[in-house]
Amino acid sequence: MQDKLKIDIVSDVMCPWCVIGYKRLEGAIQSLGLEDSVEIEWQPFELNPDMPAHGENLRAHIERKYDTTPKASAEVRRNLTALAAEEGLVFNFFDDMRMVNTLELHVLLEYAAEQGMQHDLMMQFYADYFTLQKDMSDRAVMADALAAVGLDATEGLAKLDDPEALQQVRAHEAQWQKMGISSVPTFVFNRRSALNGAQPKEVFEQVLSELSGDQA
Repeated sequence: MQDKLKIDIVSDVMCPWCVIGYKRLEGAIQSLGLEDSVEIEWQPFELNPDMPAHGENLRAHIERKYDTTPKASAEVRRNLTALAAEEGLVFNFFDDMRMVNTLELHVLLEYAAEQGMQHDLMMQFYADYFTLQKDMSDRAVMADALAAVGLDATEGLAKLDDPEALQQVRAHEAQWQKMGISSVPTFVFNRRSALNGAQPKEVFEQVLSELSGDQA
């Protein structure tokens, strides 16, 4: 039996390019008919590990971190919204949108992975943040997301107060950083090769065709 192609997606919930890149990858997988031949796992990366839990206004954060102007920042958000729409995504940026610390979200994603529901929860998180304008630092929002994909919200939230669960996420983050990954999204194929950034669908198709051929 042919082994599945393993794709690790190193990403953060706050990263718009991560979900855009995933949708392009998904399109490539579907166009090649590889839905049953690929296994995807989301891996943790914190864009802002030192950020307090309640976060910072997104516009102010972008302008401060990247030393950009309000006009340029607004243009970036317009472009992202248009690119997301091309992939069937709805981005609803708004004035009070916040960039938050995502350590707890990654803890929940690892909990979901143990239950075989990681991908569903990641998609729920992306929808909650970019489309539904929810506060991702709010544990009530996290509980609703867990319940929405069929996970036990009480059991999942308990992980957030478990030092071992928090340390596990930090260890996994460190593992990927030691492998040289310093930006997201990064798509790692069979733990041997990688693509950085939200590449065009055609690039993913080329890589997947080559790798699936090698495994045939």
